[in-house]
Amino acid sequence: MSDDNRPRPPAAAEERTMLAGWLDYHRATLELKCAGLAPAQLVTRAAEPSSLSLLGLVRHMADVERGWFRRRLGREYAPPLYYSDDDPDGDFDNVDPAAVDVAFAAWRAECARAREIAEALPSLDVMITDRVGRRLSARWVLVHMVEEYARHNGHADLLRERIDGVTGE
Repeated sequence: MSDDNRPRPPAAAEERTMLAGWLDYHRATLELKCAGLAPAQLVTRAAEPSSLSLLGLVRHMADVERGWFRRRLGREYAPPLYYSDDDPDGDFDNVDPAAVDVAFAAWRAECARAREIAEALPSLDVMITDRVGRRLSARWVLVHMVEEYARHNGHADLLRERIDGVTGE
């Protein structure tokens, strides 16, 4: 695996800085788990019948970032990139080694836009309504995103070990 240049979360900071630091750390961890692999390796499936792959995780996280930050917190029109009502697992099922660069560019763009939206929030107490009608705070969204990345980075670690034996933090 390539050099570990992930940004380290602060050891002590105010809440927003701490949450943003951990979120960026986990974003960088996903990128690190994918570093140095060929496109065909990035679409390698975990194990039948799962359609889980590293590229699928990147595509999934692009849509997760887009949903929570752009659609919910930013109130932007931002339809899903990789899934639909007719294809709810399209982010994982429809991976193509020829589209690796496009998928990573989309994910990085969604992360950048998410950072802008989070930084512009007047408070972490801003409330949103999720797709099932629950009222949630921006704080909840940031904590959830750290949890979402942490869980999927565990999947990424197992996928990477299966592909080339590389493990790590």
